[in-house]
Amino acid sequence: MSEPATPPPASGNDNTWPMLCHLAALAGYTVVPMGNILGPLIVWLIKKDEMPAVDAHGKEALNFQISMTIYFAVCAVLAIVGIGVLLALILVIVNLVLIIMAAVKANQGEFYQYPMTIRFLK
Repeated sequence: MSEPATPPPASGNDNTWPMLCHLAALAGYTVVPMGNILGPLIVWLIKKDEMPAVDAHGKEALNFQISMTIYFAVCAVLAIVGIGVLLALILVIVNLVLIIMAAVKANQGEFYQYPMTIRFLK
């Protein structure tokens, strides 16, 4: 599996949009169904053609959130035997921490590659 290419640095201090690609995933913690995917998708679709950094960060955020959704679905199935609830709680914490880490890196003009990510968008 190939690694995603590192995006060119954002021009000047224009790291807001790449950072928003990651932070938009927090919409999943609201009442918006599939907000963790829709948030980054909307930011990515709006700015991907204008800013190469947003294209790369958006793809990374989307790939991670799609992967996390799959992992949560597995937890839902495993909840039948009891372990899924504990795993889901761990995933919630891991998701929050990694979103924040990626947003901080993006704000600093760096690219963050999420662990545990299935690469759907290349």
